[in-house]
Amino acid sequence: MPENIASIDQLFRCVHKEKASDLILTEGVPPQARINGLLESLDFETLSPRKTKELAYSILTKQQIDIFEKEKDLGFSYVMEELCRFRVNIYIQRGSVALTARLIPFEIPTFESLGLPEIIKDFALRSHGLFIMSGPVGCGKSTTLAAMVDYINSTKRAHVICIEDPIEYLHRSRMSAIDQREIGCDALSFAQALRSVFRQNPDIIMIGEIRDLETMQLALTLAETGHLILATLHTQDAASAINRIVDVFPATQQEQIRVQLAMALIGVVVQRLIPDTEKSGLVLACEIMNVNDAIRSLIRDNQPQQIYSVIQTGKADGMVSINNALEELFKSGRITLEDAIANSSRPKDLLKRLGGALKYDKR
Repeated sequence: MPENIASIDQLFRCVHKEKASDLILTEGVPPQARINGLLESLDFETLSPRKTKELAYSILTKQQIDIFEKEKDLGFSYVMEELCRFRVNIYIQRGSVALTARLIPFEIPTFESLGLPEIIKDFALRSHGLFIMSGPVGCGKSTTLAAMVDYINSTKRAHVICIEDPIEYLHRSRMSAIDQREIGCDALSFAQALRSVFRQNPDIIMIGEIRDLETMQLALTLAETGHLILATLHTQDAASAINRIVDVFPATQQEQIRVQLAMALIGVVVQRLIPDTEKSGLVLACEIMNVNDAIRSLIRDNQPQQIYSVIQTGKADGMVSINNALEELFKSGRITLEDAIANSSRPKDLLKRLGGALKYDKR
């Protein structure tokens, strides 16, 4: 028999025990957990609209309830002292309350535990410039940025300001002095926090997400004025990240922005987390663009379609295309052909490289 739900903490403990990454509560189905990238039903009662609202409201303050009922959407962090933190979003769907929660461990993962390429350490230690961590939702972008900040904290003296919505990993100052500002609690918006950051004497600024034109413009300006900027975007590959940045601006400004971006950008890493062949864990695949003179010229000349070719031939500069990464993972038996194709931004090119087009078409 499915178990009755006594409290939302009971569900959070279950998610932690199952080593799931996410919890989803929505009416009409039991609680759902994402385990190794796959969504599974937990052995609890089916949720009614009343039960889902009760569980969600149980972790809200009166002020948060007022904001949620006005805005119909609320993001915040929730701490279970003995377990971990959760990044929570509560929203309305078909008139009912729904909730998603991402598990955030107290301990910040290391580069080694995440399997990150060594070149990301090099980006973390640059003195200035704009570094973009990109990829789809749920691919570990925030975790990688947290690992970069933690690496900086253990290797150099710097003032690091992290602007997040909400704060996920908690950093304790060691070699570096680290300030963390949460949107809604410590600052009104990313843009407002960045406007004031000029007066806060930072060396490094981590921006949880670039969402609008003003935030992007300020990030570029800060990168040009001697700061290292670490930020995230949602794009499928490095060339798309360039297009996304430029397309945020009006057409009349885009030529100037391409010149500015060519000077400020130091690198783009695009992540994907892919189920392994046993469906028992997730495998990291990375596209790495280390901005060199050739890529700067392509950005200035508005030729982003040629960036992929430079990445493919840029192994000496530490560059890896997503197809190179997927090909290596497939040939080593770590991911399936189907998952390799599904995670490629150029699936036909990947099939040609693998010589598996006929095999794939017959499935």
